[in-house]
Amino acid sequence: MPSLAAFLFSFFVLTSLAMAAAPWGDQGDGTYKNPILPGDFSDPDVIRVGDDYYLITSTFQYSPGMAVMHSKDMVSWRFIGHCVDDLTQIGPELNWDRMNRYNRGIYAGALRHHDGKFWMFFTTMDEGVFMTTATNPAGPWSPLHKVSDIKNRDDPCPIWTDDGKAYLLLSTPGRDWWTYLHPMSPDGKTIDIPGGIVLDKHHGSEGNKIWKIGDMYYLFHNQIDGGGNRTGAFMRSKNIEGPYEKQLFLQGAGADREREPNQGGLIEMPGGKWVFLTHHGRGGYYDGRVVSLLPVEWKDGWPVPGKPIGGKTPHAGSVLWQAPKPLNGIAAASPQSDDDFSDAKLGPQWEWNYQPRKDKWSLTERPGFLRLHAFKPLSPGNLRKAGNTLTQRIMGTSGGVITAQFDVSHLADGQQAGLCHFSDLWCMVGIVQKDGKRSVYHNLKSRVKNAETGKDEDKITITEGPAVTADRVWLRSVVDDKGIAQTQFSLDGKTYVPIGSPHQLRWSDYRGDRIGLFSFNDDTDAGYVDINTFTYDYPRPGK
Repeated sequence: MPSLAAFLFSFFVLTSLAMAAAPWGDQGDGTYKNPILPGDFSDPDVIRVGDDYYLITSTFQYSPGMAVMHSKDMVSWRFIGHCVDDLTQIGPELNWDRMNRYNRGIYAGALRHHDGKFWMFFTTMDEGVFMTTATNPAGPWSPLHKVSDIKNRDDPCPIWTDDGKAYLLLSTPGRDWWTYLHPMSPDGKTIDIPGGIVLDKHHGSEGNKIWKIGDMYYLFHNQIDGGGNRTGAFMRSKNIEGPYEKQLFLQGAGADREREPNQGGLIEMPGGKWVFLTHHGRGGYYDGRVVSLLPVEWKDGWPVPGKPIGGKTPHAGSVLWQAPKPLNGIAAASPQSDDDFSDAKLGPQWEWNYQPRKDKWSLTERPGFLRLHAFKPLSPGNLRKAGNTLTQRIMGTSGGVITAQFDVSHLADGQQAGLCHFSDLWCMVGIVQKDGKRSVYHNLKSRVKNAETGKDEDKITITEGPAVTADRVWLRSVVDDKGIAQTQFSLDGKTYVPIGSPHQLRWSDYRGDRIGLFSFNDDTDAGYVDINTFTYDYPRPGK
C-alpha cells in the first residue's frame, strides 16, 4: 500500500500545478521571463533568416542528433526537426549494440545561412569534425561529411568572408583549450589544421561564435576565470586573422552565479534591436542547461547583453530575469511534448538513447500506437544498456505530470516495459511479466554512502505492486518544482496509486534528466508493448 506521505506529495503537486501560471517564457503582457527554455537545450546557436529564427542544440548520444527549433520572436520556440538522423554516420560506438558514448557524441555546433542554404558544423571528441547542409532547416539534411578526423576539438563556427575565403573556429580542450582560426575550403569540406592561427590564448575558452557586423569581425567565446567560473568575452578586429582586442562582457553575480551565462548567439532584430541568446552552463540541476534571452545595448562599439553592470566594467552585463519582448504580436508557444502516436513519424520532441534498433519499434504495425519490441540489453537489468529507450527533455521551474497509457497484452516472460526518468541514476515504473503473470513494479537506482567505507555506492531498490490482469495500464510520474518525482499507476485511468519512494531527479553525463519510455527483456528477444498516448502537463506559455 502507498504511504500517506507519498499520497500527500502527489496531491500537493497536482493541486499546485492546476493553480500555477506560466513561470517562464512569454507572460502575455509584452514581457518574458527567463529562462525562455527551462530544459536541457544545451550549446545553442541561433540565426535569423528573414522573419524567422532558427536554433540548434546539442544532443550528445541521443538520436536523431542536433535538434532544430524555430521561432518568430526569439521568445517562443518549437521543435521542427534534427540535423543527423543516423548517428552511425559518426561512428559505431553510438549504435544500440555498443552504447559507448555517454558524455560524448554530438557537442556544441554552429548554424549558419550562406549561399542560399543552411550549414551546420559540430564536433565529437572521439571521431572528429562534421558538417551537413540543407535548403530547409526542418530537413532533410545531407549525409554527414567528415571535415576532419582530428580528435579533442570542440565548438566549431564557420565564416565566409566578402573576398571569398572561408574559415572555421575551433577550441582545443585536449591540449591548451585556446581558440584557433583554421582556413577552410569554401564548400566547408576541408580545413587546414596545421595552418590554424591562435586568436586567443586564454585557457578554457570555448563556445566559439564569429560574425561580421559592419566593418568589424566580432568573436565570442566564454572562458574560465581564476575562481573556476565562466565569463563571456567578446573580441573584435577589422582583420579576420587579427589581432583582436577583448572585453569581458557577461558574468554572473551573487545568485546569478548559480545560473552562470555561457554559450550563445548574437542576433539583430527588426528595427535595429539586438539580443543575445545563451544557455546557463552551471551543472548540478535536474533540468540541465537552460536557455535565456538577454537584450543587448551597444556601447563604444561593444555589445553589452543583459543588465549593464557599469562602473569599472562599462562593457559588461549580468543576467536579466525579465524583460520586454523584442517583438510583439506573436502568440505565445512552447516546445511540443504530448503525443498520440497517430503520425507515421515520431514527433521532433523525441530522441532515442543512442541509435535505435530499427526493426524493434514501429508506428505502423498498429496505427495510433507506438510499438516497442523487447530485446536483451547489453547488460541485464541495466536501463542505460537497454536499446530503444525513447526520451524527451524534462522541463524545470514548475513541476509537471507525465502520463502514458500502455497495452500490455503482448508482454513475454522476462519482459519489462513502462515509464522512466533517465540519467545515470534511474527511476522506472512499469509492468513486468514472469511465469505468464504480469504485475506492477518500481525500480529505483539510487546512490548511497557506505557507512563503513564512506564511499558512494549505487543501490537498486525494487518495489513490487499488484498483479495486472487487464490489458491496459496507465503509468504516471508527478514531479514537483524541485525535481522530486513520485511515480504512480492506474488500472482504470482514473484512480492513481503511488508506488515506490519519491526520487530526486538529477544532472548526469553533462545532461539534464530525461523522461523515457522503455521495453526490454533480460531473458530473450521476445514480447512487445503498445503505447497509445503520452501527455506531459506542466505550466507553460500558450497553454
